[in-house]
Amino acid sequence: SSTMSFSEAEMKSARGAWEKMYVDAEDNGTAVLVRMFTEHPDTKSYFTHFKGMDTAEEMKQSDQVRGHGKRVFTAINDMVQHLDNTEAFLGILNPLGQKHATQLKIDPKNFRIICDIILQLMEEKFGVDCKASFEKVTNEICTHLNNVYKEVGW
Repeated sequence: SSTMSFSEAEMKSARGAWEKMYVDAEDNGTAVLVRMFTEHPDTKSYFTHFKGMDTAEEMKQSDQVRGHGKRVFTAINDMVQHLDNTEAFLGILNPLGQKHATQLKIDPKNFRIICDIILQLMEEKFGVDCKASFEKVTNEICTHLNNVYKEVGW
């Protein structure tokens, strides 16, 4: 369905969990991308300017990787602020989905990959409860992104 249903308690714990990650948005965003590129090397093919970087260390130092990591985290942060407002949430998510589908031609399975890595990192840093309270958010993000892809005929 297109509406989201987060209880007050779910929103509070999801936002609390996310805040811990977002405090270090650039470092954590970078860590997520580096892990994705390292564990799923095919994902690097979408980023032409990351192609020459082979080591995690090179990626970590790259302004472009750091910049994209921060952008990913900023977008998620904007969505997290609107868990109680589906229209506002989709107002952020839909244009991003459309751009990734039509201009960038990113396979939608990569969104699940990146969300799973964010959850892994949350668990490593802040424990399983932190991860658990954010899982529903990542599911919503992936579900709605997949819907956007279907709409544009992916």
